[in-house]
Amino acid sequence: SARGVLAFHQAVNASMRMLADDPRTRFIGQSVCYDGAAIYESLDGVPMEKRLEMPVIEDFQLGYCIGLSLAGVVPVCIFPRMDFMLLAANQLINHLDKLPLFGWAPKVIIRARVGTKHPLDAGPQHTQNYRKEFDTMTCSVQVREVCTAMEVRAAYKEALAGARSYLIVENIQ
Repeated sequence: SARGVLAFHQAVNASMRMLADDPRTRFIGQSVCYDGAAIYESLDGVPMEKRLEMPVIEDFQLGYCIGLSLAGVVPVCIFPRMDFMLLAANQLINHLDKLPLFGWAPKVIIRARVGTKHPLDAGPQHTQNYRKEFDTMTCSVQVREVCTAMEVRAAYKEALAGARSYLIVENIQ
């Protein structure tokens, strides 16, 4: 329903503002400083000084966020489409997920959105959901899919409070 979609987007924005209130967080990704994707609107109220715009360089982006996390920053690593997060799979699976097995404690909150198919289908390169696959391939990163406003709030609160890294897949279909 339209109300459910609105509530979902409002919960995402409230969650981003909640994360921004923590002095350790930084928001890093595409369309975080400059409008160009729906992700931009979800950061309304997040101070610009907490945002860092990245070019289309997904593997580096997540690697950069891992480095920041090892220095005490809690990066919110934003991928406007889960499809393009595939380019960062190396960093997620071989680095972020495995560092805790060697005694490191990275804490990155990865935010990936599944593109909608309604009212306009963005096509197969923008609408895939790889949550199950990433959940299967990871052992240290917590993978959560959120489909309702209530799930959004709970997942981002848990991600900020927890000691581990999280991949939160936003999927409002």
